[in-house]
Amino acid sequence: MPQVSEPLTTENPQVDEANEDPLNSPYPVPWNWVMKTQNEYAMNNSSGLRYYRSPALVSPDGQYAAYSRIEMRAEPELYNSKVVSVVFLENLKTGKLQVIRAESPIATYLEKAGQESEEMAGVISMLMPISWSADGDRLLARQLEGAFSSSDVSDYGVVWNRQTHQVQTLSASPNNDEDISNILLGWNQNAPDQVLFRTSNLGDETEQLVSVNLNGNASLANTEDAIIYGQIVNRSWTGAQAIR
Repeated sequence: MPQVSEPLTTENPQVDEANEDPLNSPYPVPWNWVMKTQNEYAMNNSSGLRYYRSPALVSPDGQYAAYSRIEMRAEPELYNSKVVSVVFLENLKTGKLQVIRAESPIATYLEKAGQESEEMAGVISMLMPISWSADGDRLLARQLEGAFSSSDVSDYGVVWNRQTHQVQTLSASPNNDEDISNILLGWNQNAPDQVLFRTSNLGDETEQLVSVNLNGNASLANTEDAIIYGQIVNRSWTGAQAIR
């Protein structure tokens, strides 16, 4: 398991019970909420929107907080539903917000085609902050993407740089091989400016550890020494939002 550099704090703890995750990630997305929402709309044979906000992840220096807003566009059929999200980055001194989006294949196509596109039916594109760097200079987020009712689901690492305000999207399989599933583990403790993944071929139980630097270059890692930084804070709006 990844090491946590600081104790986690809990304020207004009204988040859902422990979540299952499509990839059994150490940083689970709110999958229970997704499936519960889908079941409700399927039972009522209706369509609609639901929203969920993740807890805030506060940087080690207390300057920034990052959280995810997840949108579920539910249809009666799972293969027509879609779940998408963005990360909001808040400067806690000024209140200024920045929106962070992944540049992974599905996220990029969603930007181009639009979330209403019928081509995007059944897609999963969920971005969740998981760690800051030790000095708070970078934010690492998990981009989970794939399709409902499919084993084609994988993680990308999304890194925001405080100095440049630029976003990089990293993959453990640079060619975006659909037969490889990647699970983001956190920062590589042995190379703190690199991101660690666990990878496997679909249908194969053999796993490898891959470390990816900020230029996108991947190399095999010997040990699963991942580390995360920051404090998780549950705010009053954490969890499921109003029904539409």
